[in-house]
Amino acid sequence: MKERTLLLLKADALQRGLIGRILSRFEDKGFAIVAMKMLRMSKDLAKEHYAHLVTKPFYPDLEKFMTEYPIIAVVIEGKEAVEVTRLIVGPTNGSKAPGGSIRGDLSNSTSRNTIHASDSKETAEKEIKRFFKHDELFEYKMHNEHFLKASDE
Repeated sequence: MKERTLLLLKADALQRGLIGRILSRFEDKGFAIVAMKMLRMSKDLAKEHYAHLVTKPFYPDLEKFMTEYPIIAVVIEGKEAVEVTRLIVGPTNGSKAPGGSIRGDLSNSTSRNTIHASDSKETAEKEIKRFFKHDELFEYKMHNEHFLKASDE
């Protein structure tokens, strides 16, 4: 069963030229990119997205980082998208993330850790709606879909 999840490629990923390397990991795993856009997150959107962190002492720095520079919002789709994406991304703290994960290979920070990924199916649904209108999400058949189905049988 296909799932969708949200990725936010943070300013450090853009500034370091890592977008292609990051997205290719998801495409290599067989996920489809069904929506993508570059935007500058407003302070209100940051407060909504990080509502669970607003009272933390590090929040002002996080808000500044997430609103000062553009980010890229991406929706990917595929089998077990949320769970598999979390494995690909790795733990929040890049310096403790295992090698082979995006954060383990490309980050050594907690806040400037290149990428955000939804942490559950329920969160993914809310976050996708937060960043994308319904008509910005696309449906299409992937060229390798027949291969993915055959390998699961």
